[in-house]
Amino acid sequence: MGIEKYILYRFFAVFVVEYNQNINFKEEIMELILQVVLLVVGFTMLVKGADWFVEGAAGIAVKFGIPQLVVGLTIVAMGTSAPEAAVSITGAMNGAADIAVGNVLGSNILNILIILGLTGFITNVAIQKSTLMVEMPFMLVITVIFAFLGLNDGNVGFFDGVILWVLFIVYLAYLFVLAKKGNQEEENEPENRPVWKLILLGVVGAVIVVWGADITVDAATTIAAAVGLSERFIGLTIVALGTSLPELVTSVTAARKGNSDIAIGNIVGSNIFNILFVIGTSSLIIPVIYEATFLVDAIVALLAGVLLWVSTVRKKMLTRPWAIVMLVGYAAYFVYLIMQ
Repeated sequence: MGIEKYILYRFFAVFVVEYNQNINFKEEIMELILQVVLLVVGFTMLVKGADWFVEGAAGIAVKFGIPQLVVGLTIVAMGTSAPEAAVSITGAMNGAADIAVGNVLGSNILNILIILGLTGFITNVAIQKSTLMVEMPFMLVITVIFAFLGLNDGNVGFFDGVILWVLFIVYLAYLFVLAKKGNQEEENEPENRPVWKLILLGVVGAVIVVWGADITVDAATTIAAAVGLSERFIGLTIVALGTSLPELVTSVTAARKGNSDIAIGNIVGSNIFNILFVIGTSSLIIPVIYEATFLVDAIVALLAGVLLWVSTVRKKMLTRPWAIVMLVGYAAYFVYLIMQ
């Protein structure tokens, strides 16, 4: 009888353990699904919030008679980089430095190799002379500066942020002069909505961007821990893609409508903004840790920029064969990240 009780006890104990393990496994799966849903929600909030912020802020600027070119070079440009800025700043403040730096480097790599790759695959993409001769080389230079500042002492600190912001102001001044020369008599579109509605739209948009960034960073960090992926991988791929959705949709839509001539200039400008404005602002608030592992990603970002310049310098446009090279290049980079 004692043996029978022992066998029955052991059977019951094994059953309970297996049952609990099964319950725990189901709970982990449900938690992972929840975090993926939250990640998608966060991305949606980032994109829509940035759109509302730009619409409200630009409308207010027009109401007060601020020239359209100034609105485009400042408010709209900053709004486009709002998802990257919100995610990077939130990540840095939450101690998720790999997501903060990875988001910017990943976005810059993805902007060129995927967004321009897809756009160039759809149609030939023309490039303006100023983008080819000034803005693109400037993008390459600040990519090197960003890597040097980060790798020099392992972080991008306050004084590094000041350097980036000085370069940012210089870049804005250059764009202002360039736009002034080409658009002397440009006038604003009339804005019929009341100021209070525009202010409400801008404030709600800004709140949604910040809230969406918090949700995105938390979800991405949880997913990384749950499935064994590094925050660096998540930041360089999933978060980078999510924060680059506005550029992706805009560039591909413009290409399909035959308005692709501004795509390269917009992408180059976005990459410059990501480094100078996003990292510059983040580092003024809190030092941004720059891990040594990001050296490879910085080199890839630099090589992507060089590839863009080489592929467009002769014909003044991005053609399909070079676009395919870009897409293959990103595929190779993605495989490298997975193998890490």
